[in-house]
Amino acid sequence: MIIKMKRGATDAQVEEVERRIIAEGYTPNTIRGVEMAVIAVIGKRPEWMIDTVESMAGVEQAIPIEKPYKLAARDFQAATTEIRLGAATLGSNDVVIMAGPCTVETRDQLLATARGVKEHGGHVLRGGAYKPRSSPYSFQGLGEDGLKLLQEARELSGLPIITEVMEPGTLDTVVRYADVLQIGARNCQNYPLLREVGRTRTPVMLKRGPSVTVEEWIMAAEYILHGGNMQVMMCERGIKTFENYTRNTLDISAIPVIKRLTHLPVIVDPSHGTGKWHLVKSMCLASVAAGADGVLIEVHPTPDTALCDGAQSLTIENFADAARAIAQVAAAVGRSVPGFEPDGSRTGAAVTRVAVA
Repeated sequence: MIIKMKRGATDAQVEEVERRIIAEGYTPNTIRGVEMAVIAVIGKRPEWMIDTVESMAGVEQAIPIEKPYKLAARDFQAATTEIRLGAATLGSNDVVIMAGPCTVETRDQLLATARGVKEHGGHVLRGGAYKPRSSPYSFQGLGEDGLKLLQEARELSGLPIITEVMEPGTLDTVVRYADVLQIGARNCQNYPLLREVGRTRTPVMLKRGPSVTVEEWIMAAEYILHGGNMQVMMCERGIKTFENYTRNTLDISAIPVIKRLTHLPVIVDPSHGTGKWHLVKSMCLASVAAGADGVLIEVHPTPDTALCDGAQSLTIENFADAARAIAQVAAAVGRSVPGFEPDGSRTGAAVTRVAVA
């Protein structure tokens, strides 16, 4: 149930409604806006409760929500959640470009990528320090040493960083370095991890699991929201189907579906969605045209030497080409990419260079 308070309702009135909800054995989750507050009631509520709550001072309306998810629902919050990420705001009219290597390999590799991502219009630098791999013999990442390199790359480039957290035991370490926590596809339904990241106040990007339905994906986000972390973004990265030409089947239709059902911004990862670098640009453009709030692109200075996912990584030059095209499509659908003109050229006469010591 969603309880909308009247505009100008006092703090005391909001608190009285919260006390009544708790007294009945339910959990209130309150979002206080500039002019009004909205309270979500978590738990199966009796029918009589709607009339009772609506009779309380300061309450405008109590609305039952039949969906299994409550806090993620568009009914709970009409406006799309906005998350500030450096020079761009996810969930606004901006289209945000996140880019970087699948995994942090060396200082030179990471800083060269950070320099290219920054100079060609990226807003967020991605890079894995802890890597979930199908084989225990594959490169597992540099761990905290990789996080330290990401921190250095952020200091040199000015770009916020997004990196994956794999388990509750490393969460505190990752939070010390990351601007955005990535929950990978394999951990989409790792509920103990989702509960823990819900207790942080660091933005979270939740990737869709390869065999997870849209509703299951939203319910996974609900775990994070229920913990009190409302800065959640959804990432479509492809699902498993019978098709085997691409690594996964990128579900473009999930973009407008998630935006219709929830207030959470949507990112698309065409690198994992296709597994082929030559498909990444076109899928970025399709995603933006379908309403995506941002894209997550794998970029590597020399993909042929990459320790992980080289076949789906763009070179710096290919990234620059994709970023220009993304800006053009964004303009065509009434949106913008910060740092770009509608024709795909960079804003201003000069591009800031990233110095590497």
